[in-house]
Amino acid sequence: MKKQTLLLSALALSVGLTFGVASQVNASLPAQIPGQPALPSLAPMLEKVLPAVVSVQVEGTAAAPTQKVPEEFKKFFGEDMPPSEAQPFEGLGSGVIINAEKGYVLTNNHVINHAEKISVQLNDGREFDAKLIGGDDQSDIALIQIQKATGLTQIAVADSDKLRVGDFAVAVGNPFGLGQTATSGIVSALGRSGLNLEGLENFIQTDASINRGNSGGALLNLNGELIGINTAILAPSGGSVGIGFAIPSNMAQTLAKQLMEFGEIKRGMLGIKGTEMSADIAKAFNLTTQRGAFVSEVLPQSGSDKAGVKAGDVITSLNGKNISSFAELRAKIATTEPGTVVKLGLLRDGKPLEVSVTLDKSTASSANAELVMPALQGATLSDGQLKDGTKGIKLDSVEKGTPAAQAGLHKDDFIIGVNREKVTSIAEMRKVLESKPDVIALHIARGEESLYLLVR
Repeated sequence: MKKQTLLLSALALSVGLTFGVASQVNASLPAQIPGQPALPSLAPMLEKVLPAVVSVQVEGTAAAPTQKVPEEFKKFFGEDMPPSEAQPFEGLGSGVIINAEKGYVLTNNHVINHAEKISVQLNDGREFDAKLIGGDDQSDIALIQIQKATGLTQIAVADSDKLRVGDFAVAVGNPFGLGQTATSGIVSALGRSGLNLEGLENFIQTDASINRGNSGGALLNLNGELIGINTAILAPSGGSVGIGFAIPSNMAQTLAKQLMEFGEIKRGMLGIKGTEMSADIAKAFNLTTQRGAFVSEVLPQSGSDKAGVKAGDVITSLNGKNISSFAELRAKIATTEPGTVVKLGLLRDGKPLEVSVTLDKSTASSANAELVMPALQGATLSDGQLKDGTKGIKLDSVEKGTPAAQAGLHKDDFIIGVNREKVTSIAEMRKVLESKPDVIALHIARGEESLYLLVR
């Protein structure tokens, strides 16, 4: 699980709660158990929700990443150390059933990354195989499908945009392999970013205890509705210290719909470059707010350029909802499909205005090749186009020593055919590979050359 190191000072704090305050808190908790003393309990809610939270077990092989040698040491130790040979591994995580009829389960991408076999255990003890529908490393969301299961229960999903700091929250998952573990706390912060994690950052922060194995599990409100997918913790000592992060349910649900339909994420792009607001920017531009996304550059001929967005503007809202940071704006746009028209609230020279922008297709969109085809582990793919207009799948990177490199693939190769069938996108390649052929012939365009590579 991703983590960040913090240096923490020990603080001793004594807090006294009056009976009146305690009564107010109890009044907002679930009703008491019938026939028992007037004690609040989460049990009725959890009994309803637990069947929708599953344990996820994975098996696979993965090579250790390339070890980077600092420039000042290369004259002593040589160039970067190549990755080690792939080694088998087993992993544990959690997941949430979002569609009982079709068996769709949301989890984290890092839970199923490199997995060759995925299995799911329900709270009633039944175990089933699962297959990967699609994953996205930028958002750390993945969708898997339980195979040949009946009698599933799906979770209800809340509108995470309505959350407030201080709302009660309950985390349910499989920490350390201890399935169906529930912990409680509150929503500590919203729109949390700047954590130095890879990819998009727009997290719900909670003090509900989250540990290894909770990844992909549910963060719930007191109605038993999903408000987030538990993803990361800050763990100076390797365990929970009450600072956990979840992907908001609205973001997760939007991505899940794309994965169901396309098997990948199609990202929109505003066509701007920007930064977080600061006191210095506010002072330089004579602004009274430090919230929003500051536009430092508008890309020519982009949707924003055509809509009249200008460098120096501050984006304060998206589709009528306030934007507090550039990271929040980036995350929401990156999970919206190209071609969507969005309304931006702007501040320009201190005056508010609104523009409508048609999102372009992001050029930064890519996918791990192993999610499309396990034999291509070590490469990243994106939809692309050759100079002559031929559409195909571009290899954005190929890491040395990985299966993709050993298969003969090079960075900037284009896959234009699979098993004698023309493919113009990652989605089309997935469809051709649904039959799981034993041997795959990749038609590659490499510069002026056209060649075939066989992979198993």
